[in-house]
Amino acid sequence: MIGERLSDIRDEKSLTQEQMAKILKTSRSNYCKWENEKEFIPLKKLNLLCNQFDVNIDYIIGKDNNPKSNGKHELDPITIGKRLKQFRLKNNLTQKDLSNLLKTTQSTISAYESGKTILLTSFALQIYKTYNISLDWLCGRTK
Repeated sequence: MIGERLSDIRDEKSLTQEQMAKILKTSRSNYCKWENEKEFIPLKKLNLLCNQFDVNIDYIIGKDNNPKSNGKHELDPITIGKRLKQFRLKNNLTQKDLSNLLKTTQSTISAYESGKTILLTSFALQIYKTYNISLDWLCGRTK
């Protein structure tokens, strides 16, 4: 779904993969991997794309069919961490439970929740798929 939406946005704007890569400050080969879903687009690049083309993350991942964003947003690891913890506690999950779901370590979850490192796109997508959570909310793009 993500690759298809990236391609749709690019085609709608009549851009080449090279031009899209330049906008996202990456190489064409990296962009091509994201569009062909061989790799996950990093959240920072996904946010940059959303800001540039006025779309929301939930549209890109297929959760929402309305592409319209509510403005430009900067990703803040602290906000993402707080929201990740809020989500975890609301769903009665321990850090260990969440680490098991994501096949990572409890210390990684702790680093995300404290804002020391930014959540991986693959982990954000796994949370969305399992709990149907808005990634725009998780990433601090909506209230």
